[in-house]
Amino acid sequence: MNLSAPFIRRPIGTTLLLAALVLAGAVAYTQLPVSPLPQVDFPTLSIAAQLPGASAEIMAATVATPLERQLGRIAGLTEMTSTSALGTTAITMQFDLSRSIDGAARDVQAAIQAARALLPANLPSDPTYRKVNPADAPIMILTLTSDTYSTAQLYDFASTIMAQRISQVDGVGQVTVGGAASPAVRVEVDPTALAGAGLAMTDVRAAIQGGLSNLARGQIERGPTVADILTNGQLLRPEDYGALVLAFDGGRILRIRDVARVVDGPQNLRTAGYSDGKPSVALVIFRAPGANIIRTVDNVRAALPQLRASIPEAVDATIIFDRTATIRASVSDVQHTLVLSVVLVVLVVFVFLVDVRATFIPAVAVPASLIGTFAVMYLFGFSIDNLSLMAITVAAGFVIDDAIVVMENITRHLEEGKRPVEAALLGASEIGFTVLSISLSLLVVFTPVIAMGGIVGRLLREFGVTLSIAISISMVLSLTVTPMMCAIVLRYRRDARLRWYQRASLRGFDRLLAGYRRTLAWSLRHRVFTLLVFLAALALNVVLVVRVPKGFFPVQDTGMIFGAIRGPQDASFEAMNEATKEIVDAIRRDPAIDHVAAFTGTAGSTNTGNIFISLVPKGQRDASALGVIGRLRGPLAQVRGASTYLQPAQDVRVGGRPGGGQYQYTLRADRVEELSQWGPRFLAGVQQLPGFVDVSSDQQNGGLRAFLTYDRTTAARLGLTVQAIDSTLDSAFGQSLAAVMYRQRNQYYVVLEAAPSLTRSPADLANIYFRTPAPAAGANGPTPLASFATSDLGTVPLQINHTGLFPSVTVSFNLAPGLAVGDATRRVDELHGELGMPATIRGAFSGTLEAFKESLANEPILVLTALLAVYLVLGILYESLIHPLTILSTLPSASVGAMLALLLFGAEFDIVALVGIVLLIGIVKKNAIMMIDFALVAEREHGATPQDAIFEACLLRFRPIMMTTLAALFGAVPLAFGTGLGSEMRRPLGITIIGGLAVSQLLTLYTTPVLYLYLDRLRRRRTP
Repeated sequence: MNLSAPFIRRPIGTTLLLAALVLAGAVAYTQLPVSPLPQVDFPTLSIAAQLPGASAEIMAATVATPLERQLGRIAGLTEMTSTSALGTTAITMQFDLSRSIDGAARDVQAAIQAARALLPANLPSDPTYRKVNPADAPIMILTLTSDTYSTAQLYDFASTIMAQRISQVDGVGQVTVGGAASPAVRVEVDPTALAGAGLAMTDVRAAIQGGLSNLARGQIERGPTVADILTNGQLLRPEDYGALVLAFDGGRILRIRDVARVVDGPQNLRTAGYSDGKPSVALVIFRAPGANIIRTVDNVRAALPQLRASIPEAVDATIIFDRTATIRASVSDVQHTLVLSVVLVVLVVFVFLVDVRATFIPAVAVPASLIGTFAVMYLFGFSIDNLSLMAITVAAGFVIDDAIVVMENITRHLEEGKRPVEAALLGASEIGFTVLSISLSLLVVFTPVIAMGGIVGRLLREFGVTLSIAISISMVLSLTVTPMMCAIVLRYRRDARLRWYQRASLRGFDRLLAGYRRTLAWSLRHRVFTLLVFLAALALNVVLVVRVPKGFFPVQDTGMIFGAIRGPQDASFEAMNEATKEIVDAIRRDPAIDHVAAFTGTAGSTNTGNIFISLVPKGQRDASALGVIGRLRGPLAQVRGASTYLQPAQDVRVGGRPGGGQYQYTLRADRVEELSQWGPRFLAGVQQLPGFVDVSSDQQNGGLRAFLTYDRTTAARLGLTVQAIDSTLDSAFGQSLAAVMYRQRNQYYVVLEAAPSLTRSPADLANIYFRTPAPAAGANGPTPLASFATSDLGTVPLQINHTGLFPSVTVSFNLAPGLAVGDATRRVDELHGELGMPATIRGAFSGTLEAFKESLANEPILVLTALLAVYLVLGILYESLIHPLTILSTLPSASVGAMLALLLFGAEFDIVALVGIVLLIGIVKKNAIMMIDFALVAEREHGATPQDAIFEACLLRFRPIMMTTLAALFGAVPLAFGTGLGSEMRRPLGITIIGGLAVSQLLTLYTTPVLYLYLDRLRRRRTP
């Protein structure tokens, strides 16, 4: 049965069907969303809770642990981490990819409510949750600067107006405002002057709270009218609070301004931010899980004109980072790569056939197959991204194979003198099964890739499906459109009518074929030697697979760098502020930097900060993102008072715990004391490992503390409770919130504390006095703290981390160029064993390295599954157990070429290179399929001996083998040698394909015929 015959005889209908396919694909292309990578997100929820003034230990014990015990029971939870610092607890939960984010959110809400009874009673509000991964890179950063307004006022504009509106934009998951704090009225008390007036901090707090009222006051009705009763119960200005009465001393009125400085200021003095060297406030925008980055950023940009109109003109709102700029540039670069690949593969056809008519056929078939793929992608809900376009680019070298095989076979019959329609019918009939075998065996290769689980499987699924779609469409077109076009377009060319360059090309190919004839005959005469070459390639393949450096995903240059600033654990805010300014200035001096924003003093820690760097476009700088980071290490190392840890922002980010480096290793223990002993040792060991840079730890247990020991008996005799003492200390040293001022769009606070100049040393504790009842104290004035408390200095954890329910320490690091991820993991594992940690301390890679270890374990299974799938399909198609082995014998040489190419180019064998190996399984076997198909026909129908049959098949199929191989090879050239944005992700695939095809083409032209004869002899012996 000739499937192509109806289409050859109905050229108009076939042409219209082709036009419909191209039109559908072109329309679908304009509707497909644009993304950096396939939309794959771990369902991630971030829970936050605040208890102002509580230490990290209190937050971990009273807030984090009760929440974790309830949250840990939720089904589908794969990872739960928490960080507790001064006054804050942040918990990040990651769920299985199959878990619905909305369903997980409902379970989290229920768990928070269940834990509420176990949380501290003075928790100001219930814990909140957001559908966002705190480890993800932001999609946009907007900074506000002004020469007129203070940073507190800028923060007010940012948080009250802009952040609220941006948070409502479709696709936005979270907007973080950093660099300052809300405006507030600050009451800075002089404790000594207050004590001299016979008063204490509690009296100031009582005066502030007593001077405000928001109670309902009712109405007055008078006849037909009614009037609301309003009072001046609200105070909004510093001078109003300064005028509040504290006490009466005889006939003298003592007001708050007499013992305190009352001014406008920020709610938190210990936070600051800088953008390009200027004090600023930053709005860091993150997308919601599942949201398209391009569409979300476009929505935010559309809202910005209205937002800018809502803030004063003296405020400059600047976009210092827009993730979509590099995404669009990267996708555009892939599109150019795709066009170049199509041009190259079509040129390969022209070089071999030297016929414009013949070249016209694949020039139509290839773009039609690729464009039609977009229509099916739209139906599947895919996007235009680096991986899907990379699949289509690779497909350009694949889909032409079918057209070449069909067209070459039809051309052969034309050259024998048959008419075009007759040649098309006969040629398509002969080659139909071969095309079907090649395509089906190629499609089945991608089945393991499509079926992979985890984050890697989700990322590669779109790649595998897209490539399978393109190959399927190509197979259909090669059996319908291609033979129809051959019948219409191709004509027999007599040698006399050939142009000089056509005759030269044909003579060159004839000489090449003659050389192959001689060398093939020699290899068939020396079969043992050829077999030994095959076995050597097989052994070399094993050695190279073991020795080639292993990686996960290539490090991308996305045009953005982010990182952490870490100061000494006893660093003050003033020291960190100065260090942050120096860091920003040092970074700004690098010519590759476009913008830099940094802020410190957030998340309950004064010795940490965050930094965001956007680079100038890739074509305008002389180094990659990793090169810029390496160049900045020198200047940043000279900044005293803080260390800076930078890493390039990546599209593939696994794990929910942010860190100072791209890779992480986590130690867990039952007791914090064990981590206090072994955490620093492990950190020191990692810092000594060669090739490890930017090594840091989230263990911060060396902060200074002044520990107060109360004499409870004396305090009770004075009429003081422990709660009253702690409340007074919080009022003096904790920037406590004494009252709330309500306005139309926001609420602002009155901050009560001792004067900052009197809170710089533990010795200043002596200035704090307590108001005691006279009968109980036997005294008339305030009582100093020293009368019932003693203090000593020591250390205290600034931050406590949990992984699951266990205390943990996470060491983060980056890798120097030349050190593969696989080698790094091996060195860390060896270090863990050499240190001799007790069995109660458990170590494991986390985040990206955890996913890498899982993928490394699954790689052999993936390759073996692909080989088994191909064997089964070929066995079914050929009704043979032996011939599939002959076809699969082409694979070891391809793997050798791929590994050698990776070593030559200094690339790692990563996930993308693994995909290249899987692709090679599908590509290189077609050579053997074309040989064996014709050899079997020659044996069955013409009675040829196996040696004569395979010899004739090799020579007959030499031209299509060379054409298809070179087409696939040249189609991968733009991938291997591209330098545009996103090229890091594509390069390993191109290198693998080029190396594998080059070596396999050289060897399989000789080893496959020899193996065919050996295995055929084995088959005949087993056949009764």
